This record gives sequence, C-alpha cells and structure tokens, in this order.
Amino acid sequence: MDLRAILDGFASGAMSLDEAEKHASIHAIEKLGEIAKIDVGREVRRGLPEIIFAERKEYGDVIRITAAAVKRNGQAVVSRLRKEQLSRVASALKKKGMLVEVGRNSTTLLATDKSFSRKTYAAKIGIMAAGTSDIGVAEEARLVAQAMGCDASVSYDVGIAGIHRLFPALKEMVAKDVGAIVVVAGMEGALASVVASMVDVPVVGVPTSVGYGFGGNGVSALASMLQSCTLGLAVVNIDNGVGAGAYAASIAKRMKR
Repeated sequence: MDLRAILDGFASGAMSLDEAEKHASIHAIEKLGEIAKIDVGREVRRGLPEIIFAERKEYGDVIRITAAAVKRNGQAVVSRLRKEQLSRVASALKKKGMLVEVGRNSTTLLATDKSFSRKTYAAKIGIMAAGTSDIGVAEEARLVAQAMGCDASVSYDVGIAGIHRLFPALKEMVAKDVGAIVVVAGMEGALASVVASMVDVPVVGVPTSVGYGFGGNGVSALASMLQSCTLGLAVVNIDNGVGAGAYAASIAKRMKR
C-alpha cells in the first residue's frame, strides 16, 4: 500500500487515524532474527514493493523473509531464485496460503496474500524482448510493474534480425498510450536504440547476458546501449529487469497522477 492509497483510505473513512499512522510510518523495520531487516515502509515512501534478492540465500531464509514481507505488505517479489529452488519455493508459499505467479522462462516470482487488493493506477508500460532468450529478464520487469499496480503490454521475439516484427508491436504500444517502454536485448543490444528513435516516450534499455564470443555475457549490449546516439534512452545494468520494471512503472504512474 503506497502513501496515496493510505491517504485515500483515511479521507474516505475506510481507515482510522491510528491505522493510517501505522501504515504511514517511514521508519518501520521488521527484524527477522539475524538474517534480515525488512524495510516495510518502502512501499509507502516510494510505491515500490518489497523485492527479495534470493541469489545465494538459503531456501529456509527465502521462505521466512517472503512470508514476513507478504504478511506486512500483502505482496512481495522474489527475484533470482536458483532454478532448482524455484518450484520448491513456489509450492511452499502456496502452502502458506499465498497466490504465486512465476515469470515465464524466469527465476522471479510474485507472491500475494489472497486477501490483498492491489491498487491500480490506469498506468501502462510496454515491454519488449529482442529474442526468446531474453524473455526471463523481461518477465522480471513485468512482475515488478504488476506489483506496482501498472499494466504491461508485452511483445517478445521482436529483435532486429527480423525488424519487420517490431513495427506492429510498437504501433500497438503507442496506441495504448504507454508511459514508458522497457526494451530487453542481448547480443549487440541494438533494439533499444531502434525503439528509442521511433517513439516519443521514455525507453529503458536492459542489456542481457545473451551472446557469445567477444563482448559476451552482456558486455557488448551494455556498451552499445550506453553509447547510443538516440536520445530518450536510459540504461540499467546487465540483466536488471527488476530495476527496469520499477523505473518504467514509476514514470507511468507519475504521468497518471
């Protein structure tokens, strides 16, 4: 629940003053033993969900942290689970009564309490993936945007190797009046520059670690996007779908306010 939702609830009488004060506390930290200190006020301050970076975390700690975050905020994104842990974590969270959505080809999931009602803002973003191998990172962006109450129009496998695939997808996103477009691409990462050169909305480029040979592991795509001659393109780090989704959704939500 973000600050606007809290104020709306108080103004409409749906929330008491004490409840509003409790939700609006910007210093709230929930400590889980010695393993984590959850910033439960982040969503109030910034409109961003709790995002749990699961890489190198123990299975039990992931479950415990996610359960605590969902209990306090109603939802949590768990990113970068190990592939061998993904189904096990999803099953454990479902047994605790949560709804779980796993991103396609992704190791990221969105866990939601069954009673949680997510506030929507009529905000929209577009998400494009150059190739099928880039979909997992694109799905990270989609799940984060969804947790922020922002709808995503997605189009995958529209890279420049068959550039004619791009134009119908781009036309549809412009027609839907998206507030920003996330472009996920590996190899040389050229798709981000192409898209940014054709639209009048902010574009967020996400280089992925898809490629081989010189500049592999996303280095070529990152360098290409950073040196783009197209204006209006912002770039996040390699494989950072979470950051791109949060940035694009923040722009789209702000436009609707």
